Amino acid sequence: MTASARIRGFITIGLLPALVIYLFFVIVPIFWSAYYGFFDWKGIGAAKFIGFDNYVEVIKDPIFWKSFKNNMLIVAASVFGQVPIAMILALLLMRSTFFQRVIRASVFMPMVLSSVVVGIIWGYIYHPQIGILNFMLDGIGLDSWKKAWLSDPKVSMFALMVPIIWNYIGPYMIMFIAALQNISPEIEDAAQLDGVGPVRKLFAVTLPMIWDTVKVAVVLCISGSLKAFDLIYVMTGGGPAHSTELLASYMYNSTFNVYRFGFGSAISTAIIILSLILIVGSQYLMKKDYR
Repeated sequence: MTASARIRGFITIGLLPALVIYLFFVIVPIFWSAYYGFFDWKGIGAAKFIGFDNYVEVIKDPIFWKSFKNNMLIVAASVFGQVPIAMILALLLMRSTFFQRVIRASVFMPMVLSSVVVGIIWGYIYHPQIGILNFMLDGIGLDSWKKAWLSDPKVSMFALMVPIIWNYIGPYMIMFIAALQNISPEIEDAAQLDGVGPVRKLFAVTLPMIWDTVKVAVVLCISGSLKAFDLIYVMTGGGPAHSTELLASYMYNSTFNVYRFGFGSAISTAIIILSLILIVGSQYLMKKDYR
């Protein structure tokens, strides 16, 4: 046996336990959930086979599409909010020490807190009577801007985007810092010798060098946004009148509140299919090298 074959064998043996665990706890439940989508099942007792009825009901359900629309807003806020902000903060941390303490404190705080705690904190911030946001608006003379931020269907979804963006900037910032540190100093020096300005350097040198990391961040944003649940559930529970309902919270409510496990399984399968479509589509749009 050659040395390369032995190395591949050791790698295979090392990866096998993790692969088995991933297969058993992730891949198999996906197909199991899709299977139960064909049944009328309340979680206990016998399951009645009903074919594609659950899937057809999901497609025809306006609340499902309302939830999907809200999820698309979260996806847009994540991709065009978290990724650019994380990149800007990573560049600041790499090039300047002035804002390092402020950035580290404000960005890394939600990383040591659970999403439930973050949701509770922002719930108090948005509280119509004792919330600090309305208190600040009142203090600067903008009384007309005061709202019941989480109870008004017109603004509740947009109000939720702020804590969602803030909650997940930290991991992407770490990714971008690692990517920026891998850029060769020789490339930076060559750009300076050519007289390249900061903006042109960002788009002509830095972004092309970390474009693969940007694509990974976009995939994580999309997948994470489509399974967002805990923060929304703590702050609004999907209300009022489903105005902040997301696919994950709709699946949870349909499964555990009304005990329609078959219908909930159909929703979860639809979430997986939509996630794959969006991720593949985003990678197709970003497949070419950055120009």
